[in-house]
Amino acid sequence: MSKLALIAGGGWVPVEIARYLKASGRDYCVIRLAGLVDEELNGHPGHDIDIGHFQQIFVALAQEGCKAVCMVGYVKRPDFDTLKRDEGGAAHLPSIQQAGRGGDDSLLRQVAKVFESQGYVIEGAHEANPQLLLDEGLQAGAAPSAEALADVHEAFRIAHAIGALDIGQAVVVADRITLAVEAQEGTDALLKRIPTLSPVLIGREGARKGVLAKVAKPIQDLRLDMPTIGVQTVEAAAAAGLAGIVGQAGALLVVDKARTYARAAELGLFIYGHAP
Repeated sequence: MSKLALIAGGGWVPVEIARYLKASGRDYCVIRLAGLVDEELNGHPGHDIDIGHFQQIFVALAQEGCKAVCMVGYVKRPDFDTLKRDEGGAAHLPSIQQAGRGGDDSLLRQVAKVFESQGYVIEGAHEANPQLLLDEGLQAGAAPSAEALADVHEAFRIAHAIGALDIGQAVVVADRITLAVEAQEGTDALLKRIPTLSPVLIGREGARKGVLAKVAKPIQDLRLDMPTIGVQTVEAAAAAGLAGIVGQAGALLVVDKARTYARAAELGLFIYGHAP
């Protein structure tokens, strides 16, 4: 297997991938985007490079002998007008900025094209660390009731509809009523809206109902951006009175899987992998 360059932004997913690469014995290095990465990544072989310095990245990849690239982790969309850049950044950032006017998916695809134009193969987080993927069926908590499964199916129907319109990845459904859909605010902000709704519509501790579904958009390149949940998602869903969380098996990343599943069971939520 070819040497992999993990181009790492913020969050815990890059850490889990780096740990897996080290444990599995695969040859790798980490390109740590300056000011973004978790400090644990400093203990892995690699380089610290500013986000706009593409030439430095390409030089580092050549020095390391990498053939594949995995881009993962949170990166706040930069102000392209003020972003510092080297020669490579000056050459490639205008096309990335232009693509970004079509949304985050378009921007990420253009970044991938830049690396592919230099001969690199793009790997997804799920390919670099397949242990992150959600498996099919019940993963945590008690088995969902018939009512919850009806919400699961309705949530998937709505999620596919909003995804086809490039709106968002997440939807909350209870009693087959759509309570909220995600746009640009993100899943945590979406879940915070649920307790503000009528008590008739929502569940509560001891009488939970409804599900959060996170589903990739049809246009989404899963190598670049796959829906993700973790402990924070579970706790936010519990605070919203939901009964469970569902994703498509093999197309959802679960960060810190053991702790996420344990926390869901502790709070009385199920986590379920819907069949592809």
